[in-house]
Amino acid sequence: MKRLTRVGLLMLAVAFVLSTACGFAASKKLIKVGIVNLPPEESGYRQANVEDMNRVFSRENGYDAKQTNTADVNEQMAAAMGYIRDGVDYLLISAAHASGWDDVLLAAKRAGVKVILFDRLIDTDPSNYEAALVSDMHYEGKLATDWVLKNVPKPINLILIRGQLGSAAEIGRSAPVLQAAKEGKLNIVADGTGGDTWSLEEARKVVEAAIAAGKDFNVIYAQNDGMAQGAVQALEAAGISHGKKGKVKIIGFDFNRFALRNVQAGYWDADVQCNPRQAGQIDQ
Repeated sequence: MKRLTRVGLLMLAVAFVLSTACGFAASKKLIKVGIVNLPPEESGYRQANVEDMNRVFSRENGYDAKQTNTADVNEQMAAAMGYIRDGVDYLLISAAHASGWDDVLLAAKRAGVKVILFDRLIDTDPSNYEAALVSDMHYEGKLATDWVLKNVPKPINLILIRGQLGSAAEIGRSAPVLQAAKEGKLNIVADGTGGDTWSLEEARKVVEAAIAAGKDFNVIYAQNDGMAQGAVQALEAAGISHGKKGKVKIIGFDFNRFALRNVQAGYWDADVQCNPRQAGQIDQ
């Protein structure tokens, strides 16, 4: 009887430990995350970025995460303040505009919310955020500008199609080509934008207007692949050749799969890669 009692007590102890462990696992606190991002409609790059965030910051991976996707910086800031009030542990931000975020970042700091910037920097003191995992937009612009200076026949007459004005991507990708123009290394014959959504249609209008105005140009510097595609549509409608054997050189950014195929086929001339899959590194 004593042996049975000891075995019974041992089994009871094991059952208690297991039930306690299971109860602990079941009630393990999820990390609360608020994600402020741009809309997936902006580009193939952004669609991949949004999907990557949703995949990594899931309940299965230990997160209670919500994501707001808008190109309106005021809506982004309002969403960020809402996440702070909700008591998130982390606030992840890819800002539509680089400036004007100090009030949000200081509110996060006061609330003990850790801020991580992704994809794009914000114009603020680095002490206002915990970490930044961002693309080097200026370096991307320099790569593209150097390619233009080395590969486009002189004189270089360039159409610049910018992304959302005031965004870190637009500022960084514009700066090197604007500097080259200032130094007299190339001429910018038209300067337009794809608008807040980096629109293919708006980019096409920029090139159509340049053609209608009789502008002479031999390179299009479009700050994302969708806008490069819109520019090419305008060229083809006007019967203007492009690509490796054509009159007009085509530069894009982000390196979506369709852009890679266009470069490989010789329809476009160059593209600068930008990796949208950042969530795994943020998770680490």
